Amino acid sequence: MDINLSLLLLYMLSVLMLVATPGPVVALIVSTSLNAGPRQALLTALGTHAASLLLALLAVLMLTTGFALDPRLINWVSLLGCGFITWLALQGLREASAAQDQPAVARRAHNRGKGLTSGFLLGISNPKDIMFFVSFFPQFIQVSHSLQHSALLLTLIWVLIDFAVLGAYILVARQGFSRRYQRLVTLVSSLVLLTVALLGMLYSLFELCHPGAA
Repeated sequence: MDINLSLLLLYMLSVLMLVATPGPVVALIVSTSLNAGPRQALLTALGTHAASLLLALLAVLMLTTGFALDPRLINWVSLLGCGFITWLALQGLREASAAQDQPAVARRAHNRGKGLTSGFLLGISNPKDIMFFVSFFPQFIQVSHSLQHSALLLTLIWVLIDFAVLGAYILVARQGFSRRYQRLVTLVSSLVLLTVALLGMLYSLFELCHPGAA
């Protein structure tokens, strides 16, 4: 299979920078690892990967069938996603405020079973991921002569890099320093989620009220 290596390397670097940059997914992973344990954090990561696969499939369908999403629909989905991220942020702030009074075992029991679902819902509604797969992902689809092979390769690389980076965040979150400042890390992660959600809401509302202004 003939592969454009320079384009592929550029894609890998772009994905690495996108995934490694702290955002809603990283904030949720770190907070979950601290408050519910690495297993739940891993399930959360698997949930975000499932969402990424669905978004990648949507991007491929747009390329192969000529299907085009209405920008207003994207903004509405983004707006709903920001609402969900806000809810996660408020949950995190509540956990941070109760961290000194609530035993770790009780917090793990409270969060058990939420990882996979929360990860998927966050991933499918994350404005950063939506914009990447709908707008940025198609720019690299010519990495090979076969569209199907390109889509499979690009999606596989995304999953591998995403899993490696999120796995690193999970391990770092379980280190002594992070656990010692668990309440602070949870608080900062929740504030990051809240900031992303508010900025995303403002942007989506602006686009809905002023279509084509950008």
